[in-house]
Amino acid sequence: MGRPQYIVEHMEEDEEGSASFPHWALLEYRQMLLLVGPGSTVHFTGLSPGSASSLRAALSSSSSSKPCAEFQVHTEGILDFAAKAQVPISAICLLDPKAPQALSVRDASPPPNGYSHFLLGGILGDDPPRDRTSALRAHGFPGRHLGTMQMTTDTALGVTKRVVEDHLALGLEGTEQEGPTGATMQWVDQPELKFGGGESVEMPFRYMVDEERTKAYRGKPEPLMPEGMRQHIRNDLDRAFEF
Repeated sequence: MGRPQYIVEHMEEDEEGSASFPHWALLEYRQMLLLVGPGSTVHFTGLSPGSASSLRAALSSSSSSKPCAEFQVHTEGILDFAAKAQVPISAICLLDPKAPQALSVRDASPPPNGYSHFLLGGILGDDPPRDRTSALRAHGFPGRHLGTMQMTTDTALGVTKRVVEDHLALGLEGTEQEGPTGATMQWVDQPELKFGGGESVEMPFRYMVDEERTKAYRGKPEPLMPEGMRQHIRNDLDRAFEF
């Protein structure tokens, strides 16, 4: 069996007639390709024709020097994508916070014991969550959860890849505390981003640890975020204070 593939169903409403893709989503979607890495494919489904064209152009022109996953952009929703690709619903695992069972390395086994594709809803994190994953849950996909704390979509995809491919344990209560490799996921919960001048914002999410930034900041665990996301958050913070 080859590496699993990943599907992100775009669930944010596109602005009518807009030819540009939301900047926050573009940063997250680019990050997903880095987190999955070469040798697999990330499928972005459920996009409007305008958003699909904009996203395809933006991802194709990425200047990242790091190896990335392949990507495909689809205007079809997940059900049409699955039918066209001849992937049965039972082979697609939905990452669902309300699923009764946690994700484990065993879920990457070949169907029917595991899954060939892992599906996430591409949505901007809500605080508090609005359970927009319910729209995907209604289609009957088998589900797995990543814990009770909300994650950004790129984080959730990165965690999924690290569990099912890199064999790290989630380390959640009631799950394996150590993966087959002897490694467990490390978390940064609700980090406070400080921008200087007294400006700061607390992010209400769980993140993976950015090992490079953590080393640079003398061992203080730093959240793994897309390149440019901190500046985007600061710009939003500055706009909030404009009158």
